[in-house]
Amino acid sequence: MAERAGAGAGEIDWDVARRRSAALTPAGPVVERAEAAALVAQIRAAAGRAPAIVGDVTGLHEAAQRAALLPTYVVDRARWAEANVAMFAAMIGDDLPPLGGFGSARLAGEQLGVLLSLLASRVLGQFDPFTPTPDGGGRLLVVAPNVLHTQRELGFDPADFQLWVCLHEQTHAVQFSAAPWLPGHLREHMSSLTSSMSQTSEASGRLRSLLEALPRALAGGPVDATSAGPIMSAVLTEAEQVQLERVLAVMSLLEGHADVVMDEAGPAVVPTVAKIRRAFERRRDGNGLLDTLMRRLLGMDAKLAQYRQGAAFVRGVTGAVGHEGLNAVWTGPEQLPLAGEIADPAAWVRRVHG
Repeated sequence: MAERAGAGAGEIDWDVARRRSAALTPAGPVVERAEAAALVAQIRAAAGRAPAIVGDVTGLHEAAQRAALLPTYVVDRARWAEANVAMFAAMIGDDLPPLGGFGSARLAGEQLGVLLSLLASRVLGQFDPFTPTPDGGGRLLVVAPNVLHTQRELGFDPADFQLWVCLHEQTHAVQFSAAPWLPGHLREHMSSLTSSMSQTSEASGRLRSLLEALPRALAGGPVDATSAGPIMSAVLTEAEQVQLERVLAVMSLLEGHADVVMDEAGPAVVPTVAKIRRAFERRRDGNGLLDTLMRRLLGMDAKLAQYRQGAAFVRGVTGAVGHEGLNAVWTGPEQLPLAGEIADPAAWVRRVHG
């Protein structure tokens, strides 16, 4: 959507975001056409295998069958960034706090484009439940250059690594297929949050608080996946922080569940799974000061904390009531873990299972 006269103060110029991300996103490793075609075919085959494996681990067989029918797109970095512009447009549209000033929609588009260009070289895959598709069930994106770069850099078996990546993302596809109400639930919470932000406090005051919080965020210290964190806490009211923490708790569940499923598929499915897991845990711990700063500024530390804390929650629950008991989370919003329950899976088990 191009910026237009009279555009609302909270709008983003999505066309600007697309153009900026396309201009800045690096292409990735250079490969021959035949190698690229083979890689795409291998990733597609792995994506096709993964849902049934997820169903076997979780017991969500019907959801896995539905997930297997959803479209898979093997994309380059620029197409991933473009797809995420479309996802954000579908997920939040123009329901944003006022940015203020002439050209603010264009500026917001520029900022989103820059952010996506930075992330485009890091993301391996993504399940997108928000962008409209013909069947309404979501779509899988796998970023082929990043998969190729990572498997080369870390010396992974290509078939094992590609299936491992697809197991994580197709677990998300199964989750949303098991809980078709979940995209609307997340969208509702995000809409409520952005609506509240547009009605409280002046933008300039929030920006000043945000800038003051940056040194604390970059200084280090443990990251809580279910907490708003120093940056967001600086610009959110107490009620908004509670709203955000509900969303973060759900994201921790989704990411942790996917991590557990990847591991529980085991060496019978992914023979080198232990090697891949060890390498990724080392990678998650960062690679020096610059990498740490980038991860904190981009919010990736919180994402990594979601994997670990969410996985601990899932293992705690399945240890007590199995995957069948955990699957209660997909039956309705009231069964989702609260922020405090992510760190205390026994509390969720008591509340839901008595």
